[in-house]
Amino acid sequence: MDEELGKTEASLVAARRDHLAALRSRGSDPFLATRYEVEATAQELLARYAFLEVGQKAEAEGWNLAGRIMSKRTMGKTIFADLHDRTGRIQLYVRKDELGEEPFSIWEALDRGDIVGVRGYMFRSKKGDLTLHVTAFAVLGKALMPLPDKWHGLQDVEKRYRQRYVDLIVNPDVRETFMLRSRIVSETRRFIDERGFYEVETPTLLHVAGGASARPFLTSVNALSDEEMQLRIATELNLKRLIVGGMERVYEIGRIFRNEGIDTTHNPEFTMLELYAAYWDVHDMLAFNEALIAHLVSVVTGGDTELKNGDRTLSFARPFARVSYLDGIAQYSDGRFTRERLLDPQGAAQIVAELGMPKSPTHGHALDKIFERVLEPNLVQPTFVTDYPVVISPLAKRKAGDPQLVDRYELFCNRMEVSNAFTELNDPDDQRARFEAQVAERAKGDEEIPEPDWDFVRALEYGMPPTAGIGIGIDRLVMLLTGNASIRDVLLFPLQRQHG
Repeated sequence: MDEELGKTEASLVAARRDHLAALRSRGSDPFLATRYEVEATAQELLARYAFLEVGQKAEAEGWNLAGRIMSKRTMGKTIFADLHDRTGRIQLYVRKDELGEEPFSIWEALDRGDIVGVRGYMFRSKKGDLTLHVTAFAVLGKALMPLPDKWHGLQDVEKRYRQRYVDLIVNPDVRETFMLRSRIVSETRRFIDERGFYEVETPTLLHVAGGASARPFLTSVNALSDEEMQLRIATELNLKRLIVGGMERVYEIGRIFRNEGIDTTHNPEFTMLELYAAYWDVHDMLAFNEALIAHLVSVVTGGDTELKNGDRTLSFARPFARVSYLDGIAQYSDGRFTRERLLDPQGAAQIVAELGMPKSPTHGHALDKIFERVLEPNLVQPTFVTDYPVVISPLAKRKAGDPQLVDRYELFCNRMEVSNAFTELNDPDDQRARFEAQVAERAKGDEEIPEPDWDFVRALEYGMPPTAGIGIGIDRLVMLLTGNASIRDVLLFPLQRQHG
């Protein structure tokens, strides 16, 4: 079957190359074109001339637009074609007796996927379609490879991700997702900038990649005698160094690299927003977080607080729901998994066994697995989970009056973590002690615990004001706002195993 498909594609490519030769012989080489003056988009023309009635044409108005031919229907001396640009589709109408025999023959040599610039005026056809009557044109590019069948599209998932350029051509909804992603990121920046934050850039190559629990990617630097480096797993520690330095409100939207598994919500390379505000606490950050998410939902929906996500409707009316970490696990275990058991290493290990899960190497790892099994599946509507145990929050400040917990929350929507925030630990002695505890935990076999960044402790010794910080996964946020179920559907080029 593959061999047969290969022969079919080869014959189609050969036919397209014959058409290329025909275009060149007529003095219309598509690869010699340099630019085209585009005056309007398909969507702009459809909106501008929506008033036209059947058979009516726009008098004495001509427009230039450009795009890709996605279908062509020849009916003797006339051709109907569909032109697609970044905004959508518009129908073209070409007549031989108006263009002339030679220009019309050029149209006959065009294939699905070819790129053209056209000039013409708008009218509404007898079937009621708004159409551009072409009076002049230029061939601007040639598709030598055939596009997937127009009725079935590009449906092979792996091929869609591997050949994203084809996916974007034939699946307009995919293209719209990524254009919406751009708007979401831009709107996020605008929202943050208006609140007095400075956008900064911090290194991707680090001697010690800290700020999260994840295995780093390793590399080396030739200019430093092949000194080993790590790709960052978070921007946190460097951003907090800037808080120490007095910048007070900083954020970064940057690429993060974690040497971890690939599934519907994880990709080893992803985009994270991290933001830090001096003189805020976790409650200030929660209010900011809630306002930002509600605002983005409003932007995407055109002012609504409800968002369709698959077969669910998520309500982002403020305030979002809140549940404490320990109370939530107790609630969804019918009271069996109590605070006392969860905060005791042996008790947590026993719960892991009761749930039938593999033994965890550390107390923190056990708590993470219990949370994922018991509470997380119930977090469908937007919910802030608050008051995390200190054992899984090495960079957060302890909760006043309850030193086993920290001032931290995570926002979950549709059973997926969207953001993580806390009042930052600024006591260098406490931070040093927690790093030392992490060294012991790492020695027990938890490879996701990072090496301690002792220079960060030194930075804290110069004094860091009370600060709140947040991390928001941009890819998961886009998944949520666009209704996509897989992170690979919101990454233009998700990581793939090398073909073959």
